[in-house]
Amino acid sequence: MLTHLDNQGRANMVDVTAKSVTERQATAQALVQMKAETLAMIQDGGHPKGDVFAVARIAGIQAAKRTHELIPLCHPLLLTSVKVNLEARPPEQVLITATCKLAGQTGVEMEALTAASIAALTLYDMCKAVDKDMQIQQVHLVEKLGGKSGHYVRTQD
Repeated sequence: MLTHLDNQGRANMVDVTAKSVTERQATAQALVQMKAETLAMIQDGGHPKGDVFAVARIAGIQAAKRTHELIPLCHPLLLTSVKVNLEARPPEQVLITATCKLAGQTGVEMEALTAASIAALTLYDMCKAVDKDMQIQQVHLVEKLGGKSGHYVRTQD
């Protein structure tokens, strides 16, 4: 059953009023494929725009906090933690992992996915002048904890 549709098939925000407040956490990932030279430039600190990973990390955190402004039926959430990690995987990849937490009545999967996606887009934006062939790949939910559906762990790569 799709929870964002009412009994007449119209889109609506899910009413979470009766749901219990529980601890919830979600982790999402994105992979950015780039030229080896681009990754080397980032790692060597040679990018003219500065610390690419720091800017992408901040963008991901900001995006998680504003997910409800981007995705129409998401609830505004009081996130208690947002962590965005960018890991260089030489010679040509950056793995972005975003984890969001809160104590609330609805999950944080969309916030984690948004954080990973926007961090990847920011990485692209900062490096597009030197590498227009970059690809953002494999944006996916890795794990979620809490809520009615319980614990989920992705089993595929």
